Order: sequence, then structure tokens, then C-alpha cells
Amino acid sequence: MKFKTAKDVISYLYALPHLHPKNDLSFIKKVLQELGNPQDKVKTLHVTGTNGKGSTSYYLSNLLKKAGLKTGLFVSPYILEFNERIQINGQNIPNEELVEVANQVELAIEKIRRTESDFSLVTFEYEVAMAFLYFDQKDCDYAVIEVGIGGQHDKTNVIDPEASIITTIGLDHEKIIGPTIKDIAQEKSGIIKQKKPVVVGNIPSEVLSIIQAKASQEKAKLYRLGEDFKIDDDGNYQFESYKFKFMPRPKVENYDIALAVTTFLLLKIDLTSSMIQQAIDETVIPGRYQIINQQPTIILDGAHNVQAMQNLLTFLHQTKNYRKIKILITIMKDKDILDVFGLFDQRDEVFLTTIPYVRAAKKEDFPDEIIAKYSYFEDYQTAFSKLRDSLQKDDILLVTGSFYLVSAILKFERCSNESQKH
Repeated sequence: MKFKTAKDVISYLYALPHLHPKNDLSFIKKVLQELGNPQDKVKTLHVTGTNGKGSTSYYLSNLLKKAGLKTGLFVSPYILEFNERIQINGQNIPNEELVEVANQVELAIEKIRRTESDFSLVTFEYEVAMAFLYFDQKDCDYAVIEVGIGGQHDKTNVIDPEASIITTIGLDHEKIIGPTIKDIAQEKSGIIKQKKPVVVGNIPSEVLSIIQAKASQEKAKLYRLGEDFKIDDDGNYQFESYKFKFMPRPKVENYDIALAVTTFLLLKIDLTSSMIQQAIDETVIPGRYQIINQQPTIILDGAHNVQAMQNLLTFLHQTKNYRKIKILITIMKDKDILDVFGLFDQRDEVFLTTIPYVRAAKKEDFPDEIIAKYSYFEDYQTAFSKLRDSLQKDDILLVTGSFYLVSAILKFERCSNESQKH
């Protein structure tokens, strides 16, 4: 046995390389074959998209759970603990079972190394293998699988899902799957499979033909948001003879709901209208428009690219009866920093910070005009505490720009609350 604790597993995973020299699926396929191809033994649903894939995955898994089905969920990134990445029926994989499946994956790798001495997995491949093995061993009825990056070459793309979902297509991770939006669309279309339905959200008109061509090639029936199913700003949803009313949310969140519900309905699983509405309204998505305080309102959202930030700020600026919006933000230095900051309203009070993470922008990474315009706090905890304490009843504080910052603030708040109890 190589691993004894969950900490051992996680430390080992993050010491592994992140990319192979060649970008294909041969490594993950080989280890899954050695494990008995667990990915083929559970019905799956595959979700990709520039934004919204995590939210859509959570909504869809909660619908399946509500229908009484044992449902696995594989998502990234995690917010509070690594175990969030692999869940069954909303419960994170326990530490002892994380250790168990990791040791089984390691044993499979050791067997392969008997004939291929240099065989190894990258971090994400190891995580994917653990997830599929866990879902199979726990006899899941379904597993909702969120793509890591892209689609066609993503390490999760070893399944023949019951349905595929493409939430949105925009510019992100251009260096890996770009550089153009057409390249990104082509990559994401790779999850469309032979004669399996594909449900798509807001796809830009210049790349819609790429998705349509791939669906036609695979004889996969295409269901488009706004054409085949609809949802309005008030949460009114319609698909074929189905009609539901959901609680109003940010427009982009409504779109994710519509994608999840449409996919669920295509599976022909028996669930009453009221239970469908209940499943959606009960779904809590960590770090995605997560409200942790009311009056004053404190919102955490990991929006980390131009498309996500634009959707978030548009909704926030339409909010009625607020006095001020204060925004605490850090951003990864490889993102389009100027484009993101160009979305803020003149009335927004924006404060910059950073976190102890190698990709996070420090003061010197922000453009001069951004540093000249906004206050910068080296310590995110100090920044958050000062802003929180300065809020009036009708103010809104938004923490955004990175899931890493959202995670750090949630942990800080949890520690603060626990210390106050004692």
C-alpha cells in the first residue's frame, strides 16, 4: 500500500506533472483498461462549456438524486476540500475510500510499468481514474462528469454518455485549446457522441455551425436553448409539453437550470413537476453566486473570465434597492485583466487583493492604470474584514475573480465563526 492517508494522496497528486508531452487519451485509457474499464459500467452524462458547466452538473446530479437514483458527480475545482471533486448523492468521498481507490489506481500503474517502465499519469488523469473506479464500485445508477478543459482531448472523454451538454463557448484557456473561438468550439464539440442527444446553451452564431456539423456527423439530436427549450428572466421554463416555474436567479444561472432540466427530461426518468422544481431550488453550488450573508448582502462567485464576469456584473447592476456595490477581486495573471476590469461600473467600489498561489496576480502584475485607480491589499483576510465591517444594511459585497479567492474567504469565514463559538 503506497498511501495511508488522504493527505498522502493529495500531496502526491499535486506533485505530479499537469500535462503529457502529447495531448491524447492513450495514458488514461490504458490505466482504465487495467482497472476493468469502470467508466463503461455506469451510465454517464458529460458536461463541457466555457462557463456554467459546474452549476449545470450540480443541478443535473440533484435532479437524478431526487428521482431516487444513486448519482455520482465529478467536478472541479473544489472550494473547501479536495474530496468535493468526487461525490455520490451530494456526499464527498470519505478520506478512507479516497485512499482505497488511489491505492487501486497506483497498483494498476505498477502493473503497466512492468512492460512500460516510464508509464505515468498526470494529476487530472489520476483524479479521473479514481472517480470512475469509485462510481463503479459504489454501483452508481448515473454519474455526471464535468470536463476539465475543452472536450475532445479532455481526460474525461473516454465515455459514451447518455447525453452531452455544451453550456457556453467563449474565450478561455486559449493557450491550451485555442487560440480562436472556432478552435475552442471544435474542441468542445468532441464530447458529442454517436446517436446520443446533445443539449446546448448560448452558443455564439459564428461557431454554432461547428456544433451543428458535429451533431449531424454523429447523428446526435441537437437541443438548443432559445429554440427547442426556453427559460426567461423570471424562471419560467418550457420544453415540449413541460412547463415549470423556478425561483428568479442571475440569467446565466437560469440557463444552467434549463440545460440540466432539459437533459434530465430527455432521460425519461419519472419525477413529478413539484419534485423537479424542489430539486432545483434545493441545489447549493459552492462558490457560484453563493450568498453567505443577508443585509448586508455578501456574495461569493468564482467568475474568472470575461464572459462569466460580464454575466455576473450585468445581473448585479440590475439589482434594485442597493446603496453601494463593493467588489473584492483577485485574478490569475494569465487572464485578460484589462478586459475584465473594463466591465466594472463607475459606481462600483473595487478593491484589489491577492492570494498565496503561484498564478495569482500580485501588485506588480496588475496594469499601471488599474493600480492607479483601485486600492490594493496584500492580505486578502484584512481586505475582506475591513470591507465587511464597513458595509451598511443595503450594501452588497461581491468577492470574485477566482475560485481560489472564494475558497480562501469561505475557509476564513468558517474559522472566524468557529472561533466566535468558542
